[in-house]
Amino acid sequence: MTGFSIGYGTNGFADHTLDDTLTVLEANGYGALALTLGHPHLDPFARDAFERAAHLRERLDELGWPVVVETGSRYLLDPFVKHRPTLVDREAEPRLRFLGRAVELAAVLRADCVSLWSGVVPGDVAPDDAWSMLTGRMREVVALADGAGVRLGFEPEPGMLVETVADALRLRDELGRPEAFGITVDLGHCVAVEPEGVVGALRAAGALLVNVQVDDMMPGVHEHLELGEGRLDLTAALSTLNEIGYRGVAAIELPRHSHDAPGAAARGIRAIRDALEER
Repeated sequence: MTGFSIGYGTNGFADHTLDDTLTVLEANGYGALALTLGHPHLDPFARDAFERAAHLRERLDELGWPVVVETGSRYLLDPFVKHRPTLVDREAEPRLRFLGRAVELAAVLRADCVSLWSGVVPGDVAPDDAWSMLTGRMREVVALADGAGVRLGFEPEPGMLVETVADALRLRDELGRPEAFGITVDLGHCVAVEPEGVVGALRAAGALLVNVQVDDMMPGVHEHLELGEGRLDLTAALSTLNEIGYRGVAAIELPRHSHDAPGAAARGIRAIRDALEER
């Protein structure tokens, strides 16, 4: 038994409609959803975005599933440059507008959190300036989330300004430790960059952990792999989640596996179940 819900990320079902994605995941025994805003499932800027979010919440209520909102859409804000602009670009207004809309939609969805990240520091921005921009902009995002009653899950990402859980904790401290500020941990990222590995990273996040992304990786390489294809100790990771009393969503994130989404989903939940049995 686990205290957390096993889910799957919609960014790994880019060739399926959202309804069909839910059908496949339910058939495989999943119990939660990680919804990436953007094409093709829920355009946050569409006129009917809030109506569609309300419809999705009704469907999730029927299933009894929690949901987290992910904001890692690749070309939502700039059709030419992946993920740009970010919170550490000189011009970040489109990102702030997007995050504001994500918070509003999360409130409609009654989502566990909105997951977000800092961004890669551009070549024309000094690291200290990037950190200053990040903290200032995050104060705005935190205020929006706090006003809407939505938690944020700040995710450390390899190669970004906030790369490790320690970096995320530093950011939270500098923001005054706001209640709305939680942490997202990607298990694969722990293999790639966390100095204390997956167990150390999860323990460091502790009670602040509001979202978990599940995938495998190799040390030093930021490439999402299916479970068992990298160096992640999945049994240790799941045991640690239980140890720290995590009760949120742990969703598989394989954004480059849409070509075999049903197969990847079936293999993923089987790997998690095997690891839980081993534990």
